[in-house]
Amino acid sequence: MVELFQAALTHHGIEDTVLAVGQFEPRGMSGSMFAGAMIGDEVGGSVGFGAGVLAGRAAGRMASGLPSEVMVGVTQTKVYGLKGNSRRKEPGEILFAVPREGLTATVHQRVNVRVLELIDKETGSRIELEGNRLPITHSKDVLEVLEQSAEQPTV
Repeated sequence: MVELFQAALTHHGIEDTVLAVGQFEPRGMSGSMFAGAMIGDEVGGSVGFGAGVLAGRAAGRMASGLPSEVMVGVTQTKVYGLKGNSRRKEPGEILFAVPREGLTATVHQRVNVRVLELIDKETGSRIELEGNRLPITHSKDVLEVLEQSAEQPTV
């Protein structure tokens, strides 16, 4: 994933060295899917369950302003978010590129996800993402790199 993310940055004309990459979703995506599934199941059984999951996912995506699949890459100086989720395909468009200097990365542990908040200390603006706990997503790799810097305290 690191090689593919590195290639994507290069294709966008960015010269930076990627330290870690992980798969993330906008914050609230898991909760939205769960709520949609529960409502759909009550209304229409297994078909309603599936439709509810899809509706919940769409609602979560619309509320965040981000696509449902985000690859997050960390370098020494920036945190990048690119559209995509495949470990075998180069990610697409740049969704965000924020300097690590002046950025606080806060992690909240949840049952099945880790919530990552990237907060600009000066403006208070934030990017909120959730990473699945499954090792295959490598979200923990991103969190570990962010924790290594004194600029990024973790709660």
